[in-house]
Amino acid sequence: MIAENVWIVVGLFGQFLFSCRWLVQWITSERMQRSVIPRAFWYLSVFGSLTLLAYALYRKDPVFILGHLMNSVIYLRNLHLLSKEKLAAPN
Repeated sequence: MIAENVWIVVGLFGQFLFSCRWLVQWITSERMQRSVIPRAFWYLSVFGSLTLLAYALYRKDPVFILGHLMNSVIYLRNLHLLSKEKLAAPN
């Protein structure tokens, strides 16, 4: 029973992280007065998706597992591309 409750908290925390990314994107875009996807968006995406993936693995939910596994790969790739872009930018 305690383990189940812990996993529910893990799942809720993952969903919270995953949802916060939109709040970060919205606030950043409002400040810049244009549509912007900040680096924090991708970090929240990765950590939220990996946390939800852990929860999905615990629940043994193949649909949820495949969805968050693929999402995590895409989010990590975006962070990699941003890092390459930053290294290539002139100082």
